Amino acid sequence: MTDQTSQISKDSAVTAFLKKWTPLLALLVLMLFGFSQGWHHYFTLESLVANRADLASYVDQHFGLALLLYGLIYCLAVAISFPGASFLTIVGGLLFGWIIGGLVTVVAASLGAGIVFLAARSAIGSSLRARAGGFVERFATGFAENAFHYMLFLRLVPLFPFWLINIVPALLKVRFDVYLLATLIGILPGTLAYALVGSGLDSVIAAQLASKPGCLEDPSCTLTLDTSAVITGELIAALVAMGAVALIPPLLKTLKKERKGENSA
Repeated sequence: MTDQTSQISKDSAVTAFLKKWTPLLALLVLMLFGFSQGWHHYFTLESLVANRADLASYVDQHFGLALLLYGLIYCLAVAISFPGASFLTIVGGLLFGWIIGGLVTVVAASLGAGIVFLAARSAIGSSLRARAGGFVERFATGFAENAFHYMLFLRLVPLFPFWLINIVPALLKVRFDVYLLATLIGILPGTLAYALVGSGLDSVIAAQLASKPGCLEDPSCTLTLDTSAVITGELIAALVAMGAVALIPPLLKTLKKERKGENSA
């Protein structure tokens, strides 16, 4: 009876471990598989130019399906933290227009980020906070109290790696609905800006091919994409300013608490 109880306990522990870690491990395995298969080689301007006519033809004939496939690919790329999300955003603007392409990108990116968030929270959220001690637990509680405003700041300000912001809130008690809403709103301005770059990409490509005849046949030749016309210092400053505005409510709340504490003392 004791042996049977021990076996049941072991089976339960294994089941709990698999339930906890399988989502995150699956994303890691898929990311490594993608790199081993060379998926990242398709996220280049040269690859886009070589396949531009076929992509345009497919979009013209199957617009809805092409948009769905684009969204799924984008969601997967974000979920496995694959490099090239900005390039995919530009491709979306090129193929579907900056408004439709940009909005689909926002939804797909948010869903992909949500997958990472849930996987990280399941695997390492509570256990990491418990091991880190009281300070991290108190910090997580404070972050969670104003999670929407902090998340909005992190998403708006283009200074933090997207993949990092997908994971860290999962360790800080942020609710999933708050995380998802702040992500949707926070990435909207930058995403639309990149999609706008994509909507005018054909003329950029044509100009470069005209100046570099036979470039696609020459392995040493590379095409470049200058996003400075849209992703300007003024845009970055505007995003930082919006991020700062997002921090005003929690700052006022903190000041109010301090004043209340001084009055009660």
